[in-house]
Amino acid sequence: MARLLIINPNISPSVTDLIEAEARRAASPGTVLTMATARFGVAYIETRFEAMLGAHATAEAAAEQAAGHDAVIVAAFGDPGLQALREVLPMPVTGLTEAALMSACLLGQRFSIIAISTRISAWYRECVDAHGLLGRLASIRSLGSPLRDVASIQQDHRDALVALAERAVAEDGADVIVLAGAPLAGLARQVRDLLPVPVVDGLSSAVRHAETLAALAPAKARAGSFALPPVKPNAGLSMGIQALLARR
Repeated sequence: MARLLIINPNISPSVTDLIEAEARRAASPGTVLTMATARFGVAYIETRFEAMLGAHATAEAAAEQAAGHDAVIVAAFGDPGLQALREVLPMPVTGLTEAALMSACLLGQRFSIIAISTRISAWYRECVDAHGLLGRLASIRSLGSPLRDVASIQQDHRDALVALAERAVAEDGADVIVLAGAPLAGLARQVRDLLPVPVVDGLSSAVRHAETLAALAPAKARAGSFALPPVKPNAGLSMGIQALLARR
């Protein structure tokens, strides 16, 4: 039985509800889920600066709640704070982007990302590049219209998102479609029969990958770039963050 902590790096409880609903559909019987929502930050992350804020909020949530869990999921596309959390947490950590890209690479050669805003596209491209997969990225296509409510994107823009995915297949040569972002959690399951190629959901991928990592029970790195940070003076940090940095 895996115990997963799922952290929404955004401050939107309605998005956390979407995340939880799809996570429970994807999880294996017996998997226990704990949900956490960022206590500070923005409604949804579109920029590098917002991602930095989300990473801090994610670190605070992990510091407070990760103990007793077998794996942690960063539930925002772009995975803010993911690599840093791997340095300090004793359990495996994965995120929506990493899990979706790994799933996409198992299903086809080239993938396209369907995003909820144009502004977010540059950061997403950088995330793909950081994983060494830019050569397999067919395209990033995004919604161009304003978002009424981050929690209602699926209802408001479902047809437009499907149309973007169809164009990615027909015009960009995508073998796999990745629907990006926590607000789109569960949409892949709803539209899978409308598209001619596999459709990947980052959240369900992250839940399944996290379950696998929990079952493998890997040891925490004691050397290399993901070993614990060195002990040094610090100031102004929360008690939880101080405890993570002091742990040996």
